[in-house]
Amino acid sequence: MKEGNEKSSHILNASSNLLGICFILITSFRVLHLSGTTFFDELSVLALVLFMASCILSFLSIRSKTNKSILYENIADGIFLAGLIVLFITTILYSFNVI
Repeated sequence: MKEGNEKSSHILNASSNLLGICFILITSFRVLHLSGTTFFDELSVLALVLFMASCILSFLSIRSKTNKSILYENIADGIFLAGLIVLFITTILYSFNVI
């Protein structure tokens, strides 16, 4: 592994796991017919998109043979953090019955 992208494999692993959780959340809200009554599914879709982008960029960082590897990793790291924040806010809002 090249120097500078040691975080990429961890980002890829964590974001792919959280991506699966977002799919489960969205599917369960659709099956329970609750997707039209709350904003929970829209926020979950936003988190899903962020985690998918993080997965793609961290994969590109691992596979890249150029100096862009570090750039991909840094962007993936920031997007991953944004996805975590969206899931955190969604959980807090859902816990307090705001949405």
